[in-house]
Amino acid sequence: MTDQEPVAVDIRREDHENLVRAYGLEMKLLYPWDGLTAPFEGAWCVLRPGDTSVTHAHHEHEIFIGMTGRAEVVTPDRTYEFNAGDVAFLRPGIEHHLTNTHDEDFAYYAIWWDRAMSEGFVKQEEERAHAGGDR
Repeated sequence: MTDQEPVAVDIRREDHENLVRAYGLEMKLLYPWDGLTAPFEGAWCVLRPGDTSVTHAHHEHEIFIGMTGRAEVVTPDRTYEFNAGDVAFLRPGIEHHLTNTHDEDFAYYAIWWDRAMSEGFVKQEEERAHAGGDR
């Protein structure tokens, strides 16, 4: 523990210049972020016009939060329109990708979690509280 009090609100400014090209889109992972622990992971994602993310499936639960623009969430059985302001929940094991067939960027936040992430978070918080770090 440091002698400094943590700030009440820690705001991270995300700039398009800091995005990294990966998985068929541009993104910035939530972690690492000093002092932040959470029972989930996340990424700010931007699909440029014509971009399609890499098709994949995983064991985590996942939520997409549309921020600007519009795109499609594609599964083997169906294509879903996805717009700014929408929230999509993807169950574990569902093969999916996003595609932007429009003429503007589509920005969204992806959040994913599983039992191990939740258990790791609880353990960290218990250790922090035991060490006297509860504020």
